[in-house]
Amino acid sequence: MEAKESFIPYIGKIIDIKQETPDVKTFSVVGLDGKKLFNHIPGQCAMLIVPGVGESMISITSSPTLESHMEFSIKKCGCVTEWLHNAEIGQQICLRGPVGNGFPVEGALKGKDILVIAGGIGIAPVHSVVNYMMDHRENYGKIQVIYGARSKADLVRLDEMQNVWMKQPNCSIDITIDRAEEGWNGHVGFVPPFITELKPDAGMTVIMCGPPILIHMSLKILKDLGFKDEQIFTTMEMRMKCGIGKCGRCNIGDKFVCKDGPVFSFDQLGELPPEY
Repeated sequence: MEAKESFIPYIGKIIDIKQETPDVKTFSVVGLDGKKLFNHIPGQCAMLIVPGVGESMISITSSPTLESHMEFSIKKCGCVTEWLHNAEIGQQICLRGPVGNGFPVEGALKGKDILVIAGGIGIAPVHSVVNYMMDHRENYGKIQVIYGARSKADLVRLDEMQNVWMKQPNCSIDITIDRAEEGWNGHVGFVPPFITELKPDAGMTVIMCGPPILIHMSLKILKDLGFKDEQIFTTMEMRMKCGIGKCGRCNIGDKFVCKDGPVFSFDQLGELPPEY
């Protein structure tokens, strides 16, 4: 379906709910006609609206190559997300989108080796990119994913990573949790030191999403390894509010995150005022 004006909401229906972690659920949504609501680029967002409750900007978790429906992996952290976590299959919600610019999957990323770094629910925005690249495998080189969470129970989409992503050609999926626990035989430790251990090739193009401390520490390590700002992309959808550049709450310098982003390379971010 072709997207209409991004400030006009669609009415969607929840057709499936999957419990990912204790506080993250993935919602599958279609239009009232049973079809996908609109097309998008990996990394774009949608405003999820619950009349009488509020609205929240959420990244679209599914790849554009998934034609049957759209997916949103949502962490419970406010009134709208709490309502969604209490919702049932068949309930209706409003959405407007797609919002933002998305990752340059047909531009700067195409033909490159890709390094994906994510922490916690930060896997949700980049999940769309990884699946897009998996479905267009011939257009990308090596794909390496470094992902971490507090515990095994907090790893979002773990089954898919182990049973789908790890079986793809020329792909490596490196997963870590913060502290050792019974039943976990994988790597233990935080994501930034794990990057140092793995020493990814500095010729790779990086997609990064996670808590600010993960971004800050990982960026320093990547630079120490020889990566340049223009090789590294991140998404800043958490700063988006209205999504259409009208409220001004995401404005800094001459940029609006919702219109010029949420995806930026770090050389673009370096041009913004230091308070950003």
